[in-house]
Amino acid sequence: MGMTITEKILASHAGKAYVEPGEIIDAEIDLALANDITAPLSLEEFEKVGAPKVFDKDKVVFVLDHFTPNKDILSAENCKKIREFSIKHNITNFYEGGQCGVEHALLPEAGLVIPGDLAIGADSHTCTYGALGAFATGMGSTDITYGMVTGHIWLKVPESIKFVCHGKWKEWVTGKDLILHIIGKIGVDGALYTSMEFEGEAIASLSMDSRFTIANMAIEAGGKNGIFKVDEKTLEYVKGRSTRLYKVFESDKDAKYREIYEIDADSIGLNVACPSLPSNVKNVDELKGIHVDQVIIGSCTNGRIEDLEMAASILKGKKTAKHTRCIVIPATPKIYGEALRRGLFEIFLDAECIISPPTCGPCLGGHMGILAKGERAVATTNRNFIGRMGHPESEVYLSGPAVAAASAIKGEIAHPREVL
Repeated sequence: MGMTITEKILASHAGKAYVEPGEIIDAEIDLALANDITAPLSLEEFEKVGAPKVFDKDKVVFVLDHFTPNKDILSAENCKKIREFSIKHNITNFYEGGQCGVEHALLPEAGLVIPGDLAIGADSHTCTYGALGAFATGMGSTDITYGMVTGHIWLKVPESIKFVCHGKWKEWVTGKDLILHIIGKIGVDGALYTSMEFEGEAIASLSMDSRFTIANMAIEAGGKNGIFKVDEKTLEYVKGRSTRLYKVFESDKDAKYREIYEIDADSIGLNVACPSLPSNVKNVDELKGIHVDQVIIGSCTNGRIEDLEMAASILKGKKTAKHTRCIVIPATPKIYGEALRRGLFEIFLDAECIISPPTCGPCLGGHMGILAKGERAVATTNRNFIGRMGHPESEVYLSGPAVAAASAIKGEIAHPREVL
């Protein structure tokens, strides 16, 4: 019996010729990640076990992206603990201040994850790196401590589900619309502890930015990881970002899948996930007239340059609606600088948007855009659970950048054609 991409990566890191779903393995890791929310608990456990050092100072990564610049005393104390630990252990990849971006955009950009890697992170959206043909998954803070100390992790090999996409994408449709379509179809537990594998000519035509978005939201369907076949676009993205040698894995033709879904790209429209689950998906045209108090364009899901360009193309020459605030958050300093050089900031400022430094901030209800009771947001983020962005009686609608920008202009959920 053949193996999937995920099974091959796990077998390789476990020193085995073959693995199968349900098997428990001990695997060597290429990277262990934590952030300013999740790292403090990891470091507490690190001290408890009395470890003298991390397994590899180059393979432990800390990104202070959720509440920085420090929003309060607690966040400042958390960051101080991580900073002091990083100095003590000479951690190579410690990111804060002007170096810091949203972790799941920053790490691929910096070449810290490459094809064939096994990466673990104390953040559920670590699965983003599957867009590079790597196995990447989120874990608890104490699991990350084990990885930091030993350089290994134990895993149950997941079953795989394959999503084969054919046809051509409609205007404005991106990877966000595809993954929302899939989550709406199978539910938030439809891929529970499985590897979600994406292929087909419609997938091949997607940009890396869209692929990152899809892999990022695999967890919203319950997936253990999302993963893509490595192609020329992947290799072009990786080129020049890392000096490490990568390894490309491909699924065998006789690999076993729990399910295979065939998807026609032509049938995918602009989708919106309504409160309060990513699976409560409707076409944007079904939601006309719903008032919007706030729009967020950013996050580890949709804060890359392609997303900002798409939003700017709609906002250009227009103003955001009165009483609707629009916050634009480039995901990394490099994306921030590129958006500035391309003139996107001028467009956003002319449209009376707020431009934030890179941060996770509003996505988790942390800062930089908290919702009050009764307020409603359209966001290019990945979760819309009750109270996710602020008050438990606020509402979050998830969309791609085109719908978000159009909604900012109209002050209500809107299709781009309504404002262009």
